[in-house]
Amino acid sequence: MSETSESAGLIRGEDGQLRCRWHGGDAEYQRYHDEEWGRPVADERRLFEKLCLEGFQAGLSWITILRRRPAFREVFAGFDIERVAAFDAVDVERALADARIIRHRGKIEAVINNARRTIALQQEVGSLAGYLWSFEPPAEERPDRLTAEWLRANPVTPASTRLSKALRKRGFAFVGPTTVYAFMQSMGFVNDHVEGCACRAACEAERGLFQRPQVTAG
Repeated sequence: MSETSESAGLIRGEDGQLRCRWHGGDAEYQRYHDEEWGRPVADERRLFEKLCLEGFQAGLSWITILRRRPAFREVFAGFDIERVAAFDAVDVERALADARIIRHRGKIEAVINNARRTIALQQEVGSLAGYLWSFEPPAEERPDRLTAEWLRANPVTPASTRLSKALRKRGFAFVGPTTVYAFMQSMGFVNDHVEGCACRAACEAERGLFQRPQVTAG
């Protein structure tokens, strides 16, 4: 597998395609890069799951979480929001005893807390997705050309800071601005495939056709 210069942020795969270099050539990570990362999502459960998993990822590499995602889904009832919101102290201890996931009490308890906060938000405005997508950054906050250099300089953005503050005000936990920006990148709120990545155009096309969810109450 040959690489371009590190500054370009690209790596050439065995299929000859250039991709964002962060997947490092790992096959599972490459599938995630190609099929999931940056594709816009409106599904409530998927958004909730990713927000929670990004919280677990803090201080770790995403591939660590990705490889454990099936176990996380099993432990947290498929990230069904209402089921997780009903978890109690017994469920916390059960999760802490499961070596297949990241056994961090604060992060486990945050998933339950965030499920409850999500239900409260849904009752108020009608949609977690609509609320989150209302923080999609405007065009003027985005670079004219998305480069690896810009990404390195911007692990936090004005939009992720706004969303982080709004979520924390509502009682959500483990939603700092860096974590929130990683969430926004992965769920397609922005297209951060660098220029030259084989997936950038497809993600941009999906974003162009995507029907942004709206809040329905409040």
